[in-house]
Amino acid sequence: MQPKKSIIHGKFKLLKFLLTLLILSLNFLNIVKAAEEKKNEGNFIEVKILDKVSSKNSVLTLKLNEEKKFENLIIKFLKCKNSEFDDAPDITAYLQVQDITYKDNNKVFIFNGWTFSSSPSLRPFDHPVYDIWLTRCFN
Repeated sequence: MQPKKSIIHGKFKLLKFLLTLLILSLNFLNIVKAAEEKKNEGNFIEVKILDKVSSKNSVLTLKLNEEKKFENLIIKFLKCKNSEFDDAPDITAYLQVQDITYKDNNKVFIFNGWTFSSSPSLRPFDHPVYDIWLTRCFN
């Protein structure tokens, strides 16, 4: 009877080892996935602003969660992500734009949402004087 007990004990040890190995590998994969997502996110964005009246282009670099004033606009970005695919690169960013000349309290932001560098017309920034385009997302 002794050998049968040792075989069962050995099988339990092997099963315990395999489960531990599986848990460790899943944790490692989660860490790798989180690092990959973090690599695609940026702490800074670069936007081009066109003044439609004077036809002048300006480039503005914004830091994450920092409000920056440009003429009559206050621009803030909350999240930025580079595309994971190299064959069709795309940059997306969540922007909030406020026009300080508007005194209407019901409309806090003139733009509050995601914008895409490859298709700015998907969520257009509609302002009579300015156009804003997302150009870069970087660390």
